[in-house]
Amino acid sequence: MLDQHFINSFAILSISKKNITIIGGGAAGFFAAINIKQKNPDYHVQIFEKSKTLLGKVRISGGGRCNVTHACFTPEDLITRYPRGNKELLAPFKRFNSLQTIEWFEKRGILLKTESDGRMFPVTDDSETIAGCFIDEAHNRGIPVRRGAGMSSLEKSDDKWKLKMTDDSNVISDVVIMACGSSQQTWKILEELGHQIIHPVPSLFTFNTQDERLSGIPGVSVAEVEIKTNGLKSSGPLLVTHWGLSGPAILKLSAWGARKFSELEYRFDISVNFLPGNTAEQILQKLLGFKTSDSKKTIYAHSRFNIPQRLWEKLCDASGIQYKLTWADSSKQLLNKLALNLCESVFKINGKSTYKEEFVTAGGVSLKNIDFKTMESRITPGLFLAGEVLNIDGITGGYNFQAAWTEAWIISESV
Repeated sequence: MLDQHFINSFAILSISKKNITIIGGGAAGFFAAINIKQKNPDYHVQIFEKSKTLLGKVRISGGGRCNVTHACFTPEDLITRYPRGNKELLAPFKRFNSLQTIEWFEKRGILLKTESDGRMFPVTDDSETIAGCFIDEAHNRGIPVRRGAGMSSLEKSDDKWKLKMTDDSNVISDVVIMACGSSQQTWKILEELGHQIIHPVPSLFTFNTQDERLSGIPGVSVAEVEIKTNGLKSSGPLLVTHWGLSGPAILKLSAWGARKFSELEYRFDISVNFLPGNTAEQILQKLLGFKTSDSKKTIYAHSRFNIPQRLWEKLCDASGIQYKLTWADSSKQLLNKLALNLCESVFKINGKSTYKEEFVTAGGVSLKNIDFKTMESRITPGLFLAGEVLNIDGITGGYNFQAAWTEAWIISESV
């Protein structure tokens, strides 16, 4: 592993070598640095990170396991997971996608495994496996990493970039790579250079709601639901939390509706179908059939349609079904209310919460300002951008990391 002396070291710039300065010690920054140095060993490549922690999101991703990528290997399918940047990423994904990511890590002795939902993790189930790989690679290739040094200004003069760092140091570089995530300071600097900045809003968040049907049952999950709101649809697993609703179905919806929900100030209604593929009328007919087939059984005590028992009881309560009521004694009116709660439950959303500290931003540098053959700025040659600094974001499942790997790899080819 990289020792403290190396982490804090800073190699003196050499005027005889091409100098590559990377702003951001995260996923895209390290991936670009390592690949550039591998292809061009004589280049002087250095990383600056404003915080004291390297690879912060890599370490917390996937609950500390690091969701490296997704088992989606066709570029045309892969781009459908990106609410913003899908068209622009098609050509880059044809050059470097999930398959190449897997191979890249395998060459460094790190095997990935695929889970049932397609997410891919290191077989160790430990994000330190990925972080350690990057830090060791940087060390072995002689890439200095300077922590606690962000960028405060950037200007170009005589084909050289001049950077002023937050620790009052100055850097002169041939090429600058911006891989510093969602940073207001960085966007301000890039805007001053002539780039268009798309106003950033949160993406990948959970929904807050206070509803009696969800109270007291945090941790309950439904394997597959369908959600509709404001012309948007989402499907997948749903998780009840202490503050409302989460799970892949909600997170996907939050990504696709990021801007709409921001405009609504995170106050809107959603309709949840706990039995996707079925209408309330179809379910009512099935419920009426239980009056004959299960006439003596109580409705409350035995859940149907694989609905978790605790949620079933809450939906029965909301439908006015009492604890001892049997199917035989139930009325069509009560069963119709239950069918509506199963297929058309409306929840009032009154806020959002960050998903497991994995904050993702919709917004950033306009994609019109970027040449996606090289990831170089169309506004200022010699400036490359990757990661969340761009107006690109994917749904949950390893897609944001995959975009970062792809963009960083293309930069390494271009540089």
